[in-house]
Amino acid sequence: MSSPADQCQGPATVVHDPSLTDYDFGPDHPMSPVRVDLTVALATDLGVLGAPGAAPAPGTLRAVPAPMAGADQLATVHDPRLIEAVMAAGADPAKASADFGLGTDDNPAFAGMHEAASHVVGASLEAFRQVWSGESLHSANITGGLHHAMPDRASGFCVYNDVAVGIQWLLDQGAERVAYVDVDVHHGDGVERIFYDDPRVLTISLHESGQFLFPGTGECRDSGGPEARGSAVNVPLPPGTGDGGWLRAFHAVVPALLREFGPDVLVTQHGCDSHADDPLAHLMLSVDGQRSTYVALHDLAHEVADGRWVVTGGGGYALVEVVPRAWSHLLAVVGGRPLDVDLDTPTSWRDHVEHLLGRRAPQRMGDGREPSYRPWEDGYDPDTWLDRSVNLARTELFPYHGLDPLP
Repeated sequence: MSSPADQCQGPATVVHDPSLTDYDFGPDHPMSPVRVDLTVALATDLGVLGAPGAAPAPGTLRAVPAPMAGADQLATVHDPRLIEAVMAAGADPAKASADFGLGTDDNPAFAGMHEAASHVVGASLEAFRQVWSGESLHSANITGGLHHAMPDRASGFCVYNDVAVGIQWLLDQGAERVAYVDVDVHHGDGVERIFYDDPRVLTISLHESGQFLFPGTGECRDSGGPEARGSAVNVPLPPGTGDGGWLRAFHAVVPALLREFGPDVLVTQHGCDSHADDPLAHLMLSVDGQRSTYVALHDLAHEVADGRWVVTGGGGYALVEVVPRAWSHLLAVVGGRPLDVDLDTPTSWRDHVEHLLGRRAPQRMGDGREPSYRPWEDGYDPDTWLDRSVNLARTELFPYHGLDPLP
C-alpha cells in the first residue's frame, strides 16, 4: 500500500546556497560542514536535486536562494546582547565571551561567525516564508535545525536558533497554532524554552534520556509553563533504543497530539544522530527507520496542517556513513518522490567521497533493516524502560489535550 508521500504533488523547495557551509567551527569540530556538501552531492546525483545552474527536471526539488537574516529578525527571540557578542566574536575570535556560550569547545569562535549564523537563520526564514505564503507546500533547509541556542546564549553547536526565529515569524504573521516535532537524538531544549509558556506552540521532542546525553534535560514532567500546560512534550528514551522501540514511542505519542492540536503549520527538525553509527550518542536507529519517520511526518503534515510543512536538518556526526543518505531520503520525501532504501548509492558519489576524504562510502541507501514496531494499542509492558517512559509521557500530557492516556 503506497503512502501519501508517494503521491504528493504539491510544490516543494529546498533553500540552499553553497556558502551556508561557512557555518564552520573548524576542522576538529564534530559538526563539519562537509556533511552538507556530501548530502547535496548525493541528492544531486540521485536526481532529488537539480544540478546547479540547470533548470529543474521533472520530479526534482527546486532550489531557492538563501537570504541573510537581519539583526532585527534575530532579536525577535534573541537578546540583543547575545547578537552583539556574536558580532564581536566574529570580528575578533579572541574576544569571544563564555558568558554568552562563545569560545567554548562546543561553540568555538570563528571569523565571520555572525554572518554565517545569520545566513542559516535567513535560509530557514525563507523556508517558513515559502510555506506560509503558499509558494511551496513543503520547504526545507538542511543546514538549519540549530535547536539548542537559547535567547541569551549559544549552546550545543548552535549560535542562533533558526527554528525559533521562524516559528516566531509565523506567529507574527498571524498563525494561531504551530506544532514543532524534534527527532534529533538530543533534547530540543532551546525551542522548547523559548515557547515554554506560549499555548500557540506545541513542541514535541523524542530524544535519548538526559541522564546520559547533553543537554541533560527533557523529562516527561517538563510539560509547559503556567500559561501553557501541556504545550511541551518530552519522550526521553533509553540508550540502545532501536528502530522498533523508537517508532513505537513516536507513534504512541506524536500522531494523537498533532491531530488534537490541529496546527496551521507543522515544523520538524531532523537531526540524524539517532543512528547506531553516530559517534556522539547511544541510540541504535537505522537509516531505514529514520526514513520511516520522515514519511510519517510528511503524511501527518497533510493530515493535520493541509500539507504545510517546514523541514530543517539538525545534528548528525557520522559524516559519510549516515548524514548524506538520511538527508537525501528526507529531501526526496519533501519533494514527493521517496527513494527506495534498496537503491545503490551512485558510483559517481562514492568516487567523490573517496577522492575528497579518502574514505569508502556506503553502497546502499539503506541499512537492510525492516523498521517495524509493535503498536502501543497492543499493550503496555511496565517491565521495560521504554514503555515506562512512553506511558509517563502519555499520562503527563494527554489529559491536557483531552486525550485518554490508556491504550
